[in-house]
Formats: sequence, C-alpha cells, structure tokens
Amino acid sequence: MELGVVVPVLLLAVALGVAVFVVVNGIQERATLRASLRQVTGPVVENQRDRELLDPLRQRAIDPLLGSMSALGRRFTPVGYVEKVRVKFTHAGIADQSAVDRFLAIRVATVVGAVLVFVLLFVLNLLGLSGMVRIAVPGLLAAVLVLGPDSWINKRVEARQREIQTSLPDVLDLLVISVEAGLGFEQAMDRVIHSVPGPLSDEFARVLGETRAGAARADAMRAMDARCGVPELRSFVMSIIQADTFGVSIGRVLRSQAEEMRVKRRQNAEERAQKAPVKMLIPMVFCIFPALFAIILGPAVINMMNGL
Repeated sequence: MELGVVVPVLLLAVALGVAVFVVVNGIQERATLRASLRQVTGPVVENQRDRELLDPLRQRAIDPLLGSMSALGRRFTPVGYVEKVRVKFTHAGIADQSAVDRFLAIRVATVVGAVLVFVLLFVLNLLGLSGMVRIAVPGLLAAVLVLGPDSWINKRVEARQREIQTSLPDVLDLLVISVEAGLGFEQAMDRVIHSVPGPLSDEFARVLGETRAGAARADAMRAMDARCGVPELRSFVMSIIQADTFGVSIGRVLRSQAEEMRVKRRQNAEERAQKAPVKMLIPMVFCIFPALFAIILGPAVINMMNGL
C-alpha cells in the first residue's frame, strides 16, 4: 500500500479515536457531576419529562387512578357513608388519611367487578352453567365482591375493640398498683405503655403525647374514647374526668373501675359461651344431620324400594 494512502487513513483513525475519547470523557464527567450533585441536592434532570420520570410509578399512575375512582365512589355512595367509613377506620386504628380514599376506590372496583362477573357468568354463561347453579355461582361471587370490603373493615374494628376490652382490666390493675405505689397518673400510664403492649397502650401513648403538647387531660381522654368506640373504655374515661373535676382520689376510682371491668369481662365470656351452641346449630343442621340421615336411613329406604 502506498504511503499517500496509509497516512490519511492513520490520521483519520487518530481523529476518530480522539473524538470518541473526548465524547466518552465528557459523558463520564457529566455522569460523575450528576452523581455528586444527586448526593447533595437530589436527582438532577435536564427537562420536565425526565423530572416526571424520576417520580415513583405509584405517584405517576396509581395515585391519579385511585383519586378518580375515589371521586366516583364519593359521588355515588349514600349520604353519610363516607363519614361512617372514616369513623370505622379510626376505630380500627388506621390513622392514614388517604386510607378512606383507597377504600372508596376499592369499593368502586369491586362493584364494577361484581357487575362484570354477573354479566359474564349469568348473561353470557361463559362457563356453560345450567339450572340453579347458573344463578347461584355468579350471585355468590357478586355478593362477595360487593360485601367484601365492608366486611373486612368491620372485622378489623371488631378485633381491635375486643382486644381493648380484654386488656382493659389488666391495664387498670397495673394502673391501680402504680398509683397506690406513689406514681402520678401520667407516670402510671407511661409504665403501662412500656409493660403492656397493644392497641390500648398505643392509645395511652397518644394521650400522653397530647397532654405533653399542651392539651387538657379531659380533652385527650375524650379523643381517645372517640377513636376507640368501646363502651367499657368510655366508662373509664368518664370516671377519670369526673375524678379530676370533683377532686376524688384517682386510686380509689381506678380500683372500682378495675373490679367493674373484671366482672364485665367475665360476663362477656359467659355470654359468648352461651351463644356457642346456637351458632353450632346451623352447621349441624345443614352439614352434619344430612350425612347422618343418609347413613342411617339410606339402607332402610333402599330395602323399602326393593320390597315394593
């Protein structure tokens, strides 16, 4: 190959190499600068699209969809339903303010799903069902979808209130011991918070936080009663408020409340025990008795049919 051809090719290759090196070096320097700035001030973006893409997928897509479904649910729900749902979430111990909006969005999705299930399984009959099964299966699935969210939140509220009712006598006993040992009421509540974990201790911690922030003890106790919705706890709150108002000994009031709550807990356990046979009767009638009748009376019926 002639020298006049090799030299221009070499010069061109060197020029291309220098250009690539400069470009790559600039990209690396820019990436290093962005990484350094990101550690100090957060992500650095050059345009609005990149800035939006830095947001998480939930904030960009899921939250707007849930907001639209929540607004649709608020429009078509009965008057007062949203407030009842908010109270239920408070009683369940869910303090997230956006939980109600998510619940309404889920309600809209389940209602739409129930309509789709009924149309696909009953009207179009995609599964090829017939007779009563064609009505029962889509009806049952639609009922589960429609009633499922409300049933879930009701179960959460019931479980939390039952846990508060069960732990209240023990908490009051510890309060009595602490107060009679010389501690103040707030110090006794603080001791309960560290000794007996649970939803009631969480509520006591919130009461202490509100009182230390400047709220009156009566207002903090009433707020706790509104958040829990437990009749036994309401009786305890009213007793403490009356004791503060009239100057009655806190220890004496706590001891009487502890004895009363212990009696109520025993009465509630006896009541649930009395309800157990009645609740067992339904599965026995519809599940156990038919099987017994088939085993006991089945051979006799077959013999009678063969004899006739």
